[in-house]
Amino acid sequence: MAVITHARKKSNLSRMIDSPGGVSVGVALAQARANIEAKRAEAMAVVETQIAALEAVTPPTGLEDQAFRLNEAYGAANAVIDAASPFELLDLCSAASGLCDLIDGAPADKAFDWRIVTVHARSLRLLQTLPIEETAARATVLDSLRMVSRRKLPPAD
Repeated sequence: MAVITHARKKSNLSRMIDSPGGVSVGVALAQARANIEAKRAEAMAVVETQIAALEAVTPPTGLEDQAFRLNEAYGAANAVIDAASPFELLDLCSAASGLCDLIDGAPADKAFDWRIVTVHARSLRLLQTLPIEETAARATVLDSLRMVSRRKLPPAD
C-alpha cells in the first residue's frame, strides 16, 4: 500500500505577513503591484516580439507543412496570452485565444484558411496600438474576430 504525504508550502507573501513584525496585507499587496508593474515593459516587449513572429509565419506550402506552420502561429499567440494576461490586457488575450481555438479546431486533413492567421495578426497589432480609451474600436475588432470564429469553427455539441 502506497503512502502519500503532502508537504504544505507557504508562499513568500504568507511568510511575510505571518512572521513577527511582518508586513501588513496592504503593504504586501502594494509591493506585489509594484513588482508586477515593473515587469510591464518587459511583458509588452514580449507581446511585440510575438505579434511580429505571428506576422512572420509563412503560409504552408501543403498539408505536410501545415501542422508545422500552425504550431508556429499557435506558439506565438499563446505567448501573447502569457505575456498580456498578468496586466489584464483582456482584448489582446481574447484575440490571441480566438486564434488558438481556431487552430485547435482545424481539421488536419484539410487545408487551413491562412487568412485567419493574417487577420488575427493584424488585429493583434491594431489592438496593441489603439489607445486604451478607444473602447468602441477595440470592441469592434473583437466582435469581428468572434464572427470569424463562429464561421470557421464547427458547432459545439
